[in-house]
Amino acid sequence: MSPRPPAGQEYVLTLTCPEAPGIVFAVSRFVMEHGGNINASQQFDDRLTDTFFMRVQFRVDGTDVETLRQDFTGVASEFGMSWQLHDMSTPTRTLLMVSKFGHCLNDLLFRTSTGALNIEIPLIVSNHRDFEDEAASHGIPFVHIPVTPETKPEAEARLLELVDEYDVDLVVLARYMQVLSNDLCSKLEGRAINIHHSFLPSFKGAKPYHQAHARGVKLIGATAHYVTPDLDEGPIIEQDVARVDHSLDPADMTAAGRDVEAQVLSRAIRWHAEHRVLLGTGNRTVVFR
Repeated sequence: MSPRPPAGQEYVLTLTCPEAPGIVFAVSRFVMEHGGNINASQQFDDRLTDTFFMRVQFRVDGTDVETLRQDFTGVASEFGMSWQLHDMSTPTRTLLMVSKFGHCLNDLLFRTSTGALNIEIPLIVSNHRDFEDEAASHGIPFVHIPVTPETKPEAEARLLELVDEYDVDLVVLARYMQVLSNDLCSKLEGRAINIHHSFLPSFKGAKPYHQAHARGVKLIGATAHYVTPDLDEGPIIEQDVARVDHSLDPADMTAAGRDVEAQVLSRAIRWHAEHRVLLGTGNRTVVFR
């Protein structure tokens, strides 16, 4: 039996452009002309804005990503596309930020170690030292950056230095309990994800689940979104809920809420790392699951 041919390198092309005839054909022809094979293709035509969104995953033998990018510029120019082409073998370098709640951090470390997420974690940053040993146990550098109202500008400047130094693609606020400045949010636009419980803006403060228990809520949930200067109002990537009832005390509700937060955040990061999230009009996102 002759050996099977090599599978080829896998790439993902994402694009946004005004709706027009022939877009899908042009993209398919581009892949075919480079000897490629399309594994998955998803598209969405937003008829309210006449905007077309597309994600194509394909394999090509013997052509590197830079050549493909250069060759695709003609197609992109013809249709006025905003686009990106990624090599799927390159994991997303993801900096994790955490404060004193470690459920999201621990979940992401586990999923990364098992290969469930196409990311690598070069660094963990925190304004406390609670998870320094946890980072060391995974062989990940840990940087403690304390934050006070007086030192916040210096702390954020240090964070940006680390983003550049470690060649970070994505910053994840894995229950990092500090509000980022408008300037930092703008500099990290499109490459920072936050997670928070779904009780905002009704239940603010340090113990939202206790407030929810006192009100007798029946649904708890979480939202993962891109970070913007509008606090907790950035483009939403993923949300989920869990039903609760009178039998759960505040501690039980907190535990259930943390489970939802971890699951929602991990899905948002996975979809971002697999280049499944495209920004639409305003704060809307298009997520090709």
